[in-house]
Amino acid sequence: MPYLESLRVFVRVVELGSITAGGRDLRMSPAVASNRIKDLETRYGVRLLNRTTRKLVPTEVGRAFYDNARRVIETLDEAEAVVSGFSGMPHGALRVTAPLGLGRRLIAPLVPKFCDEYSGVEVRLRLSDRNVDIIADGIDLAFFLGEPQDSALKWRRIAECRRALVATPDYLDKHGRPERPEDMTAHNCLLLRYPRSPEYYWVLQTPDGPQKLLVNGNFDADDGDVLSAWALAGRGIVNRPRYEVADHLASGRLVEVLPDYPPIPSQFGVLTPHRRLQDPKVRLFADFIAREVRGAFA
Repeated sequence: MPYLESLRVFVRVVELGSITAGGRDLRMSPAVASNRIKDLETRYGVRLLNRTTRKLVPTEVGRAFYDNARRVIETLDEAEAVVSGFSGMPHGALRVTAPLGLGRRLIAPLVPKFCDEYSGVEVRLRLSDRNVDIIADGIDLAFFLGEPQDSALKWRRIAECRRALVATPDYLDKHGRPERPEDMTAHNCLLLRYPRSPEYYWVLQTPDGPQKLLVNGNFDADDGDVLSAWALAGRGIVNRPRYEVADHLASGRLVEVLPDYPPIPSQFGVLTPHRRLQDPKVRLFADFIAREVRGAFA
């Protein structure tokens, strides 16, 4: 169905802002994606996209066409989801995103097993510690650690993720071992930061309730694994999910800081656009991940 494929290409190119990104998302070369756009423009005799210095943007008619083309694609996807539900054979692409560390350790290893069970499903996993626009990027499921902020999305809590403050014995020998939360102000704290990042403080559990702790340091990154590597190099104290540093704690390469005042746990969950919930493969993947990863948070 070349015409429907062209519609899909056009929608993704508009959403991602470039022919290369749109084609890559649909697993086709930029040349093929470009030809799909040209086919539509030739068919209707109008220009649908204009190129700026940074990206492609739809023309006035292109914007109107995009709004309607997106509805066509969504309606088709919903129809296919209904058929899949009756047939018991889900199929199609499933776009999934997750933070880097969580995605590498917990989600990615499970994808082949899921695809073995449901061979008609293609899982397209995108990992990033940055905020993702789930609607604009066409994401089906977004796994994350934290609290959901977007009330327009369906939130499902899967498990509570315990966290720990950790550092190397050498770092603590050189700089002293904090005994109370207030002592952390004298230490180099390794922070997860990116544009619009909320993590400029840590919240610790104390006998008097949660305590917000302003922290500072001369190292920050938008990749949690980089922070863990810096901590292992003796560069400071880091706040990480316990499952990510469990092996290092067991080996003694890292030790826990302020064990009586641990960070408040993060919520591990998944966000899904409401309109995707009726798609069997979305529900099946969420159920599968929830079932398989719970042991990691025990």
